[in-house]
Amino acid sequence: MRTNYCGELGKDFAGKSVTVCGWVHRRRDHGGVIFLDLRDTTGMVQIVVNPEQADSFTIADNVRSEYVLKVTGLVEERPQDSENLTLATGEIELRCEEIVVLNIAETPAFPLDQSSDVGEDVRLKNRTLDLRRPEMQNNLRLKSKLTKAIRDYLESESYMDIETPILTKATPEGARDYLVPSRTSPGNFFALPQSPQLFKQMLMVSGFDKYYQIARCFRDEDLRADRQPEFSQVDIEASFVDEADVMNMAESMIRFSFDKVLNIDLGDIPKIPWHESMNLYGCDKPDLRNPLILNEVSEVFLSEEFKVFSEPANDKNSRIAALVIDNGEEIGRGQIDRYTDFVKEFGAKGLAYIRVDEPTLAGLNSPIIKYLSEECQQKLIESLNLKKGNLVFFGAGKMKVVNDYMSRLISRIGNDLGLIKEGFKSCWVTDFPMFEENSEGGLTALHHPFTSPKEQDPSKLKDSDSLEINSKAYDMVLNGVEIGGGSIRIHDSELQQEIFNILGLSKEEQNEKFGFFLRTLQSGCPPHGGIAFGLDRLAMLMVGAESIRDVIAFPKTQSALCLLSEAPGSVPDDSLEELHIKKIEE
Repeated sequence: MRTNYCGELGKDFAGKSVTVCGWVHRRRDHGGVIFLDLRDTTGMVQIVVNPEQADSFTIADNVRSEYVLKVTGLVEERPQDSENLTLATGEIELRCEEIVVLNIAETPAFPLDQSSDVGEDVRLKNRTLDLRRPEMQNNLRLKSKLTKAIRDYLESESYMDIETPILTKATPEGARDYLVPSRTSPGNFFALPQSPQLFKQMLMVSGFDKYYQIARCFRDEDLRADRQPEFSQVDIEASFVDEADVMNMAESMIRFSFDKVLNIDLGDIPKIPWHESMNLYGCDKPDLRNPLILNEVSEVFLSEEFKVFSEPANDKNSRIAALVIDNGEEIGRGQIDRYTDFVKEFGAKGLAYIRVDEPTLAGLNSPIIKYLSEECQQKLIESLNLKKGNLVFFGAGKMKVVNDYMSRLISRIGNDLGLIKEGFKSCWVTDFPMFEENSEGGLTALHHPFTSPKEQDPSKLKDSDSLEINSKAYDMVLNGVEIGGGSIRIHDSELQQEIFNILGLSKEEQNEKFGFFLRTLQSGCPPHGGIAFGLDRLAMLMVGAESIRDVIAFPKTQSALCLLSEAPGSVPDDSLEELHIKKIEE
């Protein structure tokens, strides 16, 4: 039907007759001559239709945006004063000889070149139109190249692509499962996998040594810009490996992908222990492009009478974190009030600060100075190495709360002051705690319950403070976003059962939920480990998008709705009856 794509035409085609197909991006009538910008997946070319071509001119006079055309014509160089250097084909135009309308189109819900002014709901409801935009085409094209680069690397390293089940058994992995009723087993349900975790571990028991899969995963959880109810995961597992083996492989894969897709060298990728990351950045996803860090100053306030600081200073579960900002005079009192309101949204009771007019006792300016001893003030000057012009913010209180709001403040101020460098900066965060307290006061696995603890002796784990146990887990972080997480797995059934015991699972629950897996571990399981990367999240960062919805062809909204297909939808009562399901009328 066509001889060439629109975007591949250039000066070397001058004098040649070609046929192109595509959509009308824009139509312009300039005093009897009609110009059509025709767009396909490769780009745009300008079509010139003269009145001498009567039939074509009549057709061109009636076409509108998004009509689908087939155009045959002669490629000509544009006059020197009419070149469009912002367009890849801007040095040529196609002198029309024949136009065929392949399909008409209703008036678009929004102009494709003005989509930034359109609400996301409109874009998602008209997703097929939205996907025609060059930006979206480029996003998905990059994601395709990224997927290929990852596959090429893993195949070159002898990893085998193996599919795992989509219909499986519900297992706790930190989010709610999507459940699928079984017609043939009334009252029972399949679960869509949150990840292929247990199956990839069982593949290692099966002797496959190296596995990977671009896996579809499903999680029924509250959504954010970097989350979707269904997403793609680069899932990797290998036998007879330790932490360094997996991290070196994963780092090489990501470096290879950035080089192939973006021609970018990621540079040094440091390893930061989890406790150090929390101390310096308040989070386990530090953005190393941002120079701001936290300074622990609890010791400075141990003997102070000012309870706002002395109480957290003397509580092992609390901290006092200082954030020192150079050129603090750029932040006025009104902005400080706005930062105070900001951190209050995340549990802060307030935001104490000190301005440094001079690094002397007389040069400190703050509403809290009158409550601090001169000895305390001098220690702050020395321990923080304060300089003229510094502004210091303090976070004081329970460690988890302070870390949360101070890490957000670091990001907010870094953006406001333009401190965040361009480009990409990655790091590893290692040595995570094995467990954390949940909202009910019990324990939950920080990653998942199949992560191997540093301590391999089950009897010693029983006598340990569970919150002090570290795991063989590691996350890769890029620009403050976790792009991949993994661990060395538990390969001993006795150790796995002890972890379940610590998590409060009874013997009956262990057998019901994980009996098949525990039996598998007893059949000769090799030491193994792996990692999984969020493919959509990684692509989002590489294209510079704000949301993973911009790298997924047909995403859901934040309430897990597909506005295009109007899913989820109701089903007939007889279908529910066949599945032994009854609706509860509200």
